[in-house]
Amino acid sequence: MATSIPPHNVEELCGALLHLIDHPDAGHEALVDLVPGPDFPTGGVLMETRETVLEAYRTGRGSFRVRARWEVEPLKNGTWQIVVTEIPYQVQKSRLVERMAELLQNRKLALLDDIRDESAVDIRLVLEPKSRNVDPDMLMESLFRQTDLESRISLNLNVLDKDNVPRVMSLREALQAFLDHRHEVLVRRTRHRLGKIAHRLEVLGGYLIAYLNLDEIIRIIREEDEPKAVMMRTFELTDVQVEAILNMRLRALRRLEEIEIRKEFEELSAERDDLLSLLDDERRRWRTVGQQLDEVRRGFGKATEIGRRRTEIGSAPSAVLVPAEALVEREPITVICSEKGWIRALKGHIGADQEVKYKEGDGERFRLHAETTDKILVFATDGRFYTIGGDKLPPGRGHGEPIRLMIDLANDEDVVTIRVHRPGERLLVASTEGRGFVVASDDVVAQTRAGKQVLVVETGAKALVCVPAAGDAVAVVGTNRKLLVFDRADLPEMARGKGVILQKYKTGGQLADAIVFRIEDGLSWSLQGGRRRTEPDLELWRGKRAGAGRNPPNGFPRPPRFT
Repeated sequence: MATSIPPHNVEELCGALLHLIDHPDAGHEALVDLVPGPDFPTGGVLMETRETVLEAYRTGRGSFRVRARWEVEPLKNGTWQIVVTEIPYQVQKSRLVERMAELLQNRKLALLDDIRDESAVDIRLVLEPKSRNVDPDMLMESLFRQTDLESRISLNLNVLDKDNVPRVMSLREALQAFLDHRHEVLVRRTRHRLGKIAHRLEVLGGYLIAYLNLDEIIRIIREEDEPKAVMMRTFELTDVQVEAILNMRLRALRRLEEIEIRKEFEELSAERDDLLSLLDDERRRWRTVGQQLDEVRRGFGKATEIGRRRTEIGSAPSAVLVPAEALVEREPITVICSEKGWIRALKGHIGADQEVKYKEGDGERFRLHAETTDKILVFATDGRFYTIGGDKLPPGRGHGEPIRLMIDLANDEDVVTIRVHRPGERLLVASTEGRGFVVASDDVVAQTRAGKQVLVVETGAKALVCVPAAGDAVAVVGTNRKLLVFDRADLPEMARGKGVILQKYKTGGQLADAIVFRIEDGLSWSLQGGRRRTEPDLELWRGKRAGAGRNPPNGFPRPPRFT
């Protein structure tokens, strides 16, 4: 039977039981006021709301979140360290330290610099931060998420009731079942004692008759062949009384013993009357149960060292925001993606002139500098954005992994561009049909492998452009080599959709490229040999959005591209 009942405080349980005796109709709200949560011998802090505890006790099922107790210990020169003095129940300290050291070695605890076990009789784990500027609450929150410094203790009150039938009880039902059991024990012990008293009174009654007729008793024992039967017939004694008289030692045949027997007889008679009165008075029986619980509370309650509460009753943890980068060690990387879609991350920022090896028949397509804490955005021809954590990229020791193993990219779709997510940045996205809009980069971050649909493309069209929307002008060029420049303000900012028409084309024409720039800087494009050309005077190509445009300046690339 799956049963899990965490330890509780004796003082609080006795208080709840006594309250239930005085108020049989008490609800769970009143009982939780007296039993606010479990009390673990290893201490710690119970991090649950009253509503959560109440629901667990009401249903008999739930779990309690327990965290280690810690404090900030100031050091010299403004530095500090964290000292953990209590750990959650049933967590092995040696295993905890071993696990934290393992995570630290694997660079999974970016805010922690070192851990030391300085425990003697009491627990003392010393945690050193990376720097004095680390927020202690953020450091501990990251450790609570990744280690057993936070643990969950289950509650499952699946127990046997008085009929030996297993069922899940609430706190109130369990306490009442315990009280009923104690009441039944009291009745059974009382009846057992009454039986013992009745037997002893019967024996003592025989002794008294023997003392009153001592000479005749001695004569019968000495002269009669069946003294037992004669005594039973002569003095109307029972078999128990005659056996007790016959087994009496000679040393007991003195006057003092008779006085003690009469005194014992009177005391047992008074006790018998008191016990019979107890059996006839239910309210008195419950008062007796309460007195027994009160004795337990005095012996093991909060007034004693063994009875003090060790687990502090806290509240649900506050929403300490731990950014993802706080859980990852920040390191520079160079993201490499090949023409065949193999992606990897090389350590450090590698220059464009540094050679990188690829598989035979493959070559470089994207190379960008990032950090392990960055989010890498992948924009695909289906108009979806996919997100990969910089720390999740395969290392650069080999050729990497196919990017399709990391994101759910359809086989008939391809990657348009890969870029680093910059919070607050704006992006221009556009499709081959010449439609597009501006979207906030924060709105394109996906939470799942399936990505996030941002640019909706028509059948037969593909997403083509994803560039920073930093500037006051937009330049678009079509496959028909028509160039159009219009104001950036003419583009709407959206989170999802087809967008607006950027440039019109004749039958068969499509968008070839688009770029956002500052009009005062002029329009630039790449030439052969790595050179760039800038056209400062753009009046000839200025127009309204959705216009056809004009032929570009002499020397414009074929096919038409800005980069």
